[in-house]
Amino acid sequence: MKTLINTIPKLQALKAQGEKIACMTAYDASFASVLAQVGMDMILVGDSLGMVTQGYPNTLSVSVEDMIYHTQAVRRGAPTQVVISDLPFMSYSDEQAAKTNATRLMQAGANMVKLEGGGTDIDATVSSLTRWGIPVCAHLGLTPQSVHTLGGYKVQGKTAHEAEQILTDANALEEAGAALLVLECVPAALAKTVSDTLSIPVIGIGAGVDCDGQVLVIYDALGIGEYIPSFAHNFLAETNAVDKALSAYIRAVKDKTFPT
Repeated sequence: MKTLINTIPKLQALKAQGEKIACMTAYDASFASVLAQVGMDMILVGDSLGMVTQGYPNTLSVSVEDMIYHTQAVRRGAPTQVVISDLPFMSYSDEQAAKTNATRLMQAGANMVKLEGGGTDIDATVSSLTRWGIPVCAHLGLTPQSVHTLGGYKVQGKTAHEAEQILTDANALEEAGAALLVLECVPAALAKTVSDTLSIPVIGIGAGVDCDGQVLVIYDALGIGEYIPSFAHNFLAETNAVDKALSAYIRAVKDKTFPT
């Protein structure tokens, strides 16, 4: 594997320096290659591929094999970018399953795996994976794998109790060894509190401008698809070229003009 232009410690240094981290979700070699060319800080291979590329109504049908296939494709397209891969639904239901499936994703080319949720069991899994040398990105707020429990794709952390629980879970995940945290669809004030409290980078999606970085699905950034979240922005409409659109996204994240 070629030398990474970024590493996990370098991403943590960006937070310490106050520089925003630009991340984008992609699923194939072609888009990954463009992301590498424009200098995206890191790429997420999300299980959102189930909805975006496979046409399912949610992420629950995505398999470990799907994630391996797309991780390999993204790695081939972006050999020097930090790549994070999602552990899909029920692939980390116990520590042994998490170890086995995370190992497969790392061998497919990921530099880090992402898992959703908080609580004692998740904390223990994060701790075990970290101990085994597998970097972990945690994910709180709107956790799509829990869509049925949450009752749909809704903003989380709106009540004082919910906000306190998210902050508690975030602190516990950092203590367990998580190297990054994705915070999805929470009020901006809560996202700022979490970002200011944790020493690890907090990457927001629909969580306001005060996170340490932003992640957006590449299809949403290019205005492709039937449903585009309200927090997204069509950068292609302003630039008329994919590479220019993705460069514009990076600039907007870095200068804090995205999200508005």
